[in-house]
Amino acid sequence: MKKKPYLLRIITRTDNTGDPTRQFVCMGMAAEEKIAPRIWYTNIEDRILITDYVEAQPLHIKEARNKLPKLLRQLHSLPPFPRVMSFQDTADIFIRKFQEAKILPENMTEELFKQYSRVVAIYPRNDDDLVSCHNDLKPENVLFDGERIWLVDWEAAFLNDRYADLAVAANFLVKDEKDEADFLKSYFGESVMNTGTPGSF
Repeated sequence: MKKKPYLLRIITRTDNTGDPTRQFVCMGMAAEEKIAPRIWYTNIEDRILITDYVEAQPLHIKEARNKLPKLLRQLHSLPPFPRVMSFQDTADIFIRKFQEAKILPENMTEELFKQYSRVVAIYPRNDDDLVSCHNDLKPENVLFDGERIWLVDWEAAFLNDRYADLAVAANFLVKDEKDEADFLKSYFGESVMNTGTPGSF
């Protein structure tokens, strides 16, 4: 183990998002399946953990489009993470507050809010279909070691709609309809047609 690099994480946030108990539980479950780096030490009271350090290598977008959905399918198959909030209800609250604040002129946001209302009206809210999610899949939290992808920074992990993870990842990986089909095929393991339903990008 000499000369082997490790990562020390110190949790400084004290709100619900910074809860080390939930964070360590979720990351521990992911680490057991080699979705997150191996954990060597955790201390909830001191709010620290030590993990393997991942030396990040360049990851081509085409390879990421193939590998990341498969990793997410594995993550979403884990036993349920703790439930923190209703992601959809929280999004509704943020949208209403943004509307009330009138930060942007109405002519710039009217169509956006109209389309959001259409989605909300038909999007299924099925608690039985919630899965273990990372919920913060920005590129900085997706590391490639040259062979496999690792997900890091699990402070936002909780039980959620699978499409929360898939949509965030798609924002960085999907550029057109072909990319979308490849991305969803990699996740579901079969061809998926864009039907315009809430289950499509």
